[in-house]
Amino acid sequence: MDRDEELLTSLGGWSGFEIVDVERREGAPEEIWITLRRKEEAPLYCGACGREASRVHEHQERVVRDLPLFDAHTYLKIESCRVWCDHCGGPKRQQIDWIDDQQRLTRRFAESILSLCSHVAISHIARFFGVHWHTVKRLDKRRLRERFSCTDYSDVRVIGVDEFALHKGHRYATVVVEPSRRRVLWVGKGRDRRSFRRFFRELGADGCARIEAVVMDQSTTYELEVRQHCPKAEIIFDLFHIVAKYGREVIDRVRVDEANRLRDDRAARRVVKSSRWLLLRNRDSLANEEQQVRLDELLAANQALMTTYVLRDDLKQLWRYRHRGYAKRAWDGWYQRAIDSGIEPLMRFAERLKPYLHGILAHTRWPLHTSLIEGINNRIKVIKRTAYGFRDDEYFFLKIKAAFPG
Repeated sequence: MDRDEELLTSLGGWSGFEIVDVERREGAPEEIWITLRRKEEAPLYCGACGREASRVHEHQERVVRDLPLFDAHTYLKIESCRVWCDHCGGPKRQQIDWIDDQQRLTRRFAESILSLCSHVAISHIARFFGVHWHTVKRLDKRRLRERFSCTDYSDVRVIGVDEFALHKGHRYATVVVEPSRRRVLWVGKGRDRRSFRRFFRELGADGCARIEAVVMDQSTTYELEVRQHCPKAEIIFDLFHIVAKYGREVIDRVRVDEANRLRDDRAARRVVKSSRWLLLRNRDSLANEEQQVRLDELLAANQALMTTYVLRDDLKQLWRYRHRGYAKRAWDGWYQRAIDSGIEPLMRFAERLKPYLHGILAHTRWPLHTSLIEGINNRIKVIKRTAYGFRDDEYFFLKIKAAFPG
């Protein structure tokens, strides 16, 4: 035992304390209990203010977990004391350098747990170390609060806004990102104006005045709130969302209408009905030459599908311009062709898109898009799936900020 105590003393690092006893307890897993006693010559410090205490008020015993020794769970039975602090004016718990206040884990054990929290689900960490998952969550949440409770908005001038699914049942949250730094600035429950307004309150009047551009999808809710708080900011609408909407409202609708028109020609109807993903994909992303041939034959045989497909590619070209005048002329030509096409879904889409033209033309000055935000949303899904969902929304939002600190 003397040799064991000598080895433990060299490995322990329990400053201010000495080993009194070591006990092995058989079981699954095996446990090692180490009894520590305060050294007489060790100074006493108040756990509240950190000042040196005048005397011992009373003795007490604490049990804390330390890092496992080999495969054995290690428990420390500490014969510590409560000290009398003249500054605080009463008895206080003794400060121990290697244990955080109000914790039942040593500091190095807590740090070992925290080192895994960015990569592994907390339930797995808890099972590995033999602690309750609430303990792991509490440690991780406290660390994240210390890091991300106050966001620095001092030099934020461009932001991106999007939503993501928080829970099942159409419950959403809003995420605000600084695209240039890949940093998540703010996450909040809801996607209505009242929810989004909390971000601008946190940003403050000076921060709102600094915002120059905001990239988003065609969300009237977000746009109205940005206009109210950041009147100088330009709104930029993203290509991806508009083209995706075009695919749903125009190409899909025209494809279904053409299939219904060809109900008497079963072979032609089957070709049109089965062509959805062929029409929605870009020509340069088709898997092979056979798909390209099928697409060419389909477009050559159906004028309506040909028109909607070509106008979709022309619509994308609006985001390539870097001069507002050229982009405006390109839009005028595209809009006129859409109206002249006589295709009802296409005409309706062009009319609905017209009020959003300012956000498309703003892209000439601010070549921004939401692909970064979409990537962040995909990472959010991975974080949620790794944890098998989150019951605590605050903890979930802190994990998102930690994944994209900038």
